[in-house]
Amino acid sequence: MIERLAVIGVGLIGGSFARALRTAGAVGEVVGCGRSVANLERALDLGVVDRFTTDPAEAVVGADLVFLAVPLGSIRGILQAVRGALDGRTILTDGGSVKGSVVADVRAVFGRVPPTFVPGHPIAGTEHSGVEASFPELYRHRRVILTPLAETEPRALALVQRAWEACGAEVSLMEVDHHDEILAATSHLPHLLAFGLVDTLARMRENDEIFRYAAGGFRDFTRIASSSPVMWRDICLANGEAVGAMLQRFAAELNELADTIQDGDGERLLEIFSRAKAARDRFLAAGG
Repeated sequence: MIERLAVIGVGLIGGSFARALRTAGAVGEVVGCGRSVANLERALDLGVVDRFTTDPAEAVVGADLVFLAVPLGSIRGILQAVRGALDGRTILTDGGSVKGSVVADVRAVFGRVPPTFVPGHPIAGTEHSGVEASFPELYRHRRVILTPLAETEPRALALVQRAWEACGAEVSLMEVDHHDEILAATSHLPHLLAFGLVDTLARMRENDEIFRYAAGGFRDFTRIASSSPVMWRDICLANGEAVGAMLQRFAAELNELADTIQDGDGERLLEIFSRAKAARDRFLAAGG
């Protein structure tokens, strides 16, 4: 059991982590920390945390595990705030969508990678935010990627892995750079496409009529454009090289698709659509 868990950022991700562990009976005391007192008070009312503070250094004192669930752009500042309050046994992990930038922040603040640091990324979420959006089943049957480094202690890795498994997640281990390349394709690019499409349509003169007649397909495809703009700004900046490469590749594919349509090449269109459908069907059949 985790006797004391400190969650920095008690929103959808951090709140759901605390709730899942509490539901599993895998945590004792939960200390919440964040900037919004109103959100923290609501977390207390909902039973997500047992007490809270707005001071990160105070939150981590005596914690067995510290979970950083804040936007990527805030992580370095949090690390600087808690550095002097962490003792040698406290295990530190995070839920950031880009691992290279988090590892760089850790090295910059601590001068090295502490052996108790375990980078992580839960592949789960919704378009909603705040502690009221959190729920204990968020991670059930979802993947969590851990990217331990050469310096990471086996004890630290084992505790973080057990914590995620207690949440119902399937844990995988991956290299930092490989993680960022994979997520640029499977997560970051789809979000950028959703944001870009909605922004393009919103800036058209006929946008009122366009949105009035948008149907279920538009709603389903663009659902993730309701995600936090701050979070996704930070993700794009933190994983700029991999995201930029994926955008350029997709742009080339779009240009080829546009040429195919303009050329009236129905056979080529059918080939593209059939290949895409078969790929998605395989993904769903595999439990995606």
